[in-house]
Amino acid sequence: MNITVEHIAIPATNPVALKSWYERVLGAKPVFDNGQTPPTCLIALGSVWFEIYQAEVPLPERGNNKLAGFRHLALRVPSIAAAKAELETRGVKFTEEVRPAAGGGRVLFFEDAEGNLLHFVERTADCSLGK
Repeated sequence: MNITVEHIAIPATNPVALKSWYERVLGAKPVFDNGQTPPTCLIALGSVWFEIYQAEVPLPERGNNKLAGFRHLALRVPSIAAAKAELETRGVKFTEEVRPAAGGGRVLFFEDAEGNLLHFVERTADCSLGK
């Protein structure tokens, strides 16, 4: 299987301030901004991307992808279908459907053995993100 880490999600109580902090303090560079209020954005810190978006509530519950703090690990794959099929043979259960990814492509969420959120991301060949 060909997997690389694409981004780490950080739901924030104030996404604008958190994005600014990463840019100001750590030198992160903007990659994508959906232009909405509240925003969803991708920033790059070296070769690692962070997705910052509005948290719903600041509670420490695992598996809720909208809480403040680190929530999921995105694993880039060339084919979601192939990656899903391979992980199913290893006992991984998928409870959600494939859906659109921010900035283009598709994602498929699943949990690790502890209930931490991960997802595969498949980008289209014409996607301009990261080029």
